[in-house]
Amino acid sequence: MSVQIQNITKTYGGKRALNRISFGLGSGEIVGFLGPNGAGKSTLMKIITGYIDADSGSVEVCGEHVTERNLATKRLIGYLPEHNPLYPDMYVREYLGFAADFHALKNKRARIEQMIERTGLAAESHKRIRQLSKGYRQRVGLAQALLHDPAVLILDEPTTGLDPNQLLEIRRLIAEIGREKTVLFSTHIMQEVEAICQRVVVINQGNIVADAAEAALITAQNSLLHIEVEFDRLPARPIETAAATITSVLELAPKRYRIAAATDVRQALFQFATEENIAILTLKTIEHDMETIFRELTTTTE
Repeated sequence: MSVQIQNITKTYGGKRALNRISFGLGSGEIVGFLGPNGAGKSTLMKIITGYIDADSGSVEVCGEHVTERNLATKRLIGYLPEHNPLYPDMYVREYLGFAADFHALKNKRARIEQMIERTGLAAESHKRIRQLSKGYRQRVGLAQALLHDPAVLILDEPTTGLDPNQLLEIRRLIAEIGREKTVLFSTHIMQEVEAICQRVVVINQGNIVADAAEAALITAQNSLLHIEVEFDRLPARPIETAAATITSVLELAPKRYRIAAATDVRQALFQFATEENIAILTLKTIEHDMETIFRELTTTTE
């Protein structure tokens, strides 16, 4: 394993941000790290990269134990935080040179030119960073993260705020990088997961709620029949009582629900509505994709 995370727990002000998180990342694996805002994604990424300490548990990168003072693990990791820490008044090459000095690169100039070419910055490399579009600023951040040729790349929301063309370009770049490095990146864009991820880890309220290959996750969810139903009034009885084969009921909005069942329960739902003296306004079956799976895994009902 390139990265091994074991029983990581982190608490802020009495609130547990991460609850005994464990999973591993294999060499050359691209893993999408998904979760709603506040789920704990950025906290775990900062622990992996050694920017903050966990309360308990351990992280190993390529066999090296991560601590805040462990320079060995930092040399193995390239990190692009959610808020790209650039110096807007620096020129592109000047900034990359500044970043290269932190790694004491012996082949500094050659490596900078290599990263400018690889990340598609050549046409903009003569400009100050403040003159660049958001897409090109993200490319500068990626170039910085790759300068020292790390084995592991940690990307926190690398495509936030990009237009569709920029999204496609950065997505292609991440997929290319993933052929030779371990990549963990967080995103809210499900198309990115479907396009480039081999595996998905989903976190919600500090807990891992799914960890599987994306295709396997979709297949598993689609082994059940999923139905959306909307009533004109709230039923008095729980919807689960409509049929024994209903495995879960998720409230999407008042009077609107997504139901998972091992068999076709549509006729049973009509019978349920009749007995409850309520009307069915809409009833449809749902084919699962990553967006609907994410919503079901991370939506909490009271």
